[in-house]
Order: sequence, then C-alpha cells, then structure tokens
Amino acid sequence: MDTRTVEVLPRTEPVPGKPAAAGAGRWRRLRFLAVAGPGLVVMLADTDAGSLITAAQSGAESGYRLLWLQVLMVPILFVVQELTVRLGIFTGQGHGYAIRRHFGRFWAWVSVSTLLLACVGALITELSGIAGVGALVGIPAWLSMVIVVAGLIVMVCRGSYLTVERIALAVGLFECVFLFVAWQARPGLSAALHETLRVPFADRRYLYLVAANIGAVIMPWMVFYQQSAVAEKGLTVADLRAARWDTAIGSVVTQAVMAAVLVAVAATIGRVEPGKPLDTVQQIVEAITPFLGRWAGTLMFALGMTGAALVATIVVTLTAARALGEVMGFEHSLKHRPQEAPWFYGACALILALGGVLVASGADLVELSVGVQVMNALLLPIVLGFLYLLARRVLPEPYRLKGGYAVTVGAIIVLTAGLGLYAGLAGTLT
Repeated sequence: MDTRTVEVLPRTEPVPGKPAAAGAGRWRRLRFLAVAGPGLVVMLADTDAGSLITAAQSGAESGYRLLWLQVLMVPILFVVQELTVRLGIFTGQGHGYAIRRHFGRFWAWVSVSTLLLACVGALITELSGIAGVGALVGIPAWLSMVIVVAGLIVMVCRGSYLTVERIALAVGLFECVFLFVAWQARPGLSAALHETLRVPFADRRYLYLVAANIGAVIMPWMVFYQQSAVAEKGLTVADLRAARWDTAIGSVVTQAVMAAVLVAVAATIGRVEPGKPLDTVQQIVEAITPFLGRWAGTLMFALGMTGAALVATIVVTLTAARALGEVMGFEHSLKHRPQEAPWFYGACALILALGGVLVASGADLVELSVGVQVMNALLLPIVLGFLYLLARRVLPEPYRLKGGYAVTVGAIIVLTAGLGLYAGLAGTLT
C-alpha cells in the first residue's frame, strides 16, 4: 500500500471584500444558501427507509432505551462528515478517486467494494420502502417500481447537479412530518428519561439494535457521496464555514427525525405491547394512527417514508455510479450529458433497474432493513479508517487533521466502529 504523503493545494476563488457591518448578516445568509445542499441532502438521505424502520423497531422492542444513542450520534456524525467536506474542498476529488491516487488501485477496490455492498443493501431497502407505501394504497409493487425507477432515470439523465440536489432536498423535507407525529404521541418525559437511562447491555437483541442504529446513522455511501458532491459543486476554501454549518444542521435534523420515529412507536406499540417486534410496514402505520386517525396517519407515514426513500435512492444510486467511475476511470459527473458519460448514466440506470426487479419479487422489509444497518456497522472500520488516513495525509497543512483534534477524532472513530463491530457480532451470534 502506497502511504506517501501527497501535498494538495487548496482550491481557491476570489473572495469578495469584507461586507459592511450592516450587510454582513445578509451576506452570510446568502453565502450559506448558495453553499448549502451536500450536507443537508446526505443527512436527509441518512434518515432513509431502512433507518426509519430501524428506529421504529427499536422503539417497539426497547421502548426509549435507545434514545440516548440518537442524541450521542449527532456530534459523531458531524465529526465524520465534516472530514468529507474538507477533503472535497481541498482535493476536488471524490472519495474513491482520492483513495486510488494516494493508496493505490487495490485499496481503492477494497473500499469501493465495501461501498457497493452497502449501496446494494440500501437501495433494496429504499425501493422496498416505496413499494410498502404503495401497498398501503393498493398499488402493486411492480407498478410502484416501474414508476419510481423510470422517473428517477429521467431525472438523472436530464438534470444538472443543482437540479438533482434541489429535488432531493424538496422530497427529503417530507421526513419532518415525523417530528409532528412524535409531538402528537405526547410521550411521558419522566418515564422516557427513566427508561433511557436503563441500558441492558447484557441483552444480545439490544446489542443487535445498537449496531443497527449505529449503522443506520453512519453509512459508507454517505462518506463517498458528500465528498463527491462538495467537489462537483465546486466549493472552495471560502465556503468551508458555510459547508460545515450545512453539515451540522443536517446532523441535528436527521437525528431528530430518527428520535421522533423511535419516540412515536415507543409511546404506542412500545407502551401497549412492550418488547413485541414489528413484522410489517403496516404495523408502523398502526403505531401512529391512534392519535392521528387512520387516514391522516397513513398520509403522514406515506409522505415521510416516500421522502426518505426517494432522497436516499437518488444519493445511493449516484454514489455507486460515481465510485465506479472514480476507480475505473470513466466520466462520472452530472456536468456531462448522457452521450458524454454513457458509462456513468448507464450504471445509474442499471443499478436502479436491478433494484426495482429485486424489490418487485418481494422481500421482508422490516428484517431486511435492520439487517442492512447491522451490515453497515460491521463495515465501519474500513470506511472510517480510510477517511481518517486521508484527512491526516493529503490535506494542506493548515487544514490537516493533526494534534489533539486528530487524537479526539481517532478515538471517536475507534470507539464508534468498535462498538458497532462488537454489538453487531454479539447481537448476530445469538
């Protein structure tokens, strides 16, 4: 493995002079709006169909006992994804390309193989979530897949990066309906706090859910997507502060949605039938209908789940196709038209079509979703290991991960990946 340090100069652009005091706030807001997108999109995609189902399963089986983990993962998620912002800005490279350049083609394929495994699992859960929503209103799975796959292929082939980003943000914001759902559930705060502090680490099923929740928050494709998106959007050193805020806000929003789903289910199924696992999407809907009504509850769930699954499908598909392009050397940007990057767009279409065919054949969505998140947790040592090494070795000196912060980040990565690995193995080997 080639571990030589390669100095990368930061990409820069002329930075406007410091604005007058009266307009400074407005200037910063405008700058943020121009820069924001990659962080919010990847965080909304993070709360995907599989993550929502994992949170619901956690609330049904363990009540509020995994709520502490949702809060703890906010700073961890920010620390990890902020490194992708630095790498995207200062290298102008996607994650797979950066690994190939600095560690060699073999290690690039090791990393991208891990990514593709996670993407396949994620894509199946996203499309299964959409099929589950369609089934609630009587649409067969095959028809849901035809509509979604065809629509997404057209969007990717005809849209620019900014168009795709805006569509992803618009559909992803539907996830926020779960915040209203949790508020309507009116959970008992004292009971929730008391239960949150009771952590049964000797329970293997609880450890399995811990691993699933870690894998539901930090996923391999998030690292690849945000670095590539930052590079493709052309962000520069002048945008670093705004890009960090973009990531920080997204980290809070995604975990708030996860916590909201857990709370809503814990306050209903978790209270009435504690410890009972969920088997179908319909049971999750039933968890929120007692206080919203069947029609409103179904609509709320459909909007939230569809938004989560669609934005994640977009992100996962683009990430897999981009990563293949980065290690194989073909054009892999939405800046190019289909005739200029046929392999990239062909890969997107093929990935979506295969996912649609698999889902149309039928799958156990709940157990599959939880299992995919556990797989993500087991893959974390590889993904986070390469991210840490790149941040330590290829960034320019002022922005390189070093000193006390490098030790802190290293400890966070080791503990997070270690807990995910331990909990996943311990929970699986029951």
